[in-house]
Amino acid sequence: MKQTGKIVVFVTTGTEAEAHKIAELLLGKRKAACVNIVPGVDSSFWWQGKLDSARESLLIIKTRASLLSEIIELVKSVHSYEVPDIIALPIIGGNEDYLKWIDDEVKES
Repeated sequence: MKQTGKIVVFVTTGTEAEAHKIAELLLGKRKAACVNIVPGVDSSFWWQGKLDSARESLLIIKTRASLLSEIIELVKSVHSYEVPDIIALPIIGGNEDYLKWIDDEVKES
């Protein structure tokens, strides 16, 4: 399996406004090439020993794998959750033109 060096990062937020705030932060600092916001995600989960649920927004962030640590720190610095849901998955392939575009748009520190 080929490694592209790109990832998709998923982050859930308590409100759509918070999702937009995080997206603008990441895009403004050139840490993401694209952020999709999916409002109205119904989430069910265990929290503090109890089954809970919430209506959330989901961010789908396309970026370089090398920026994951920075993205996690940026998101945690502004996120309202005590333990934000931030997970990353490798992009194992795709449209080479799109993958190149991700590289062109994000900046290393």
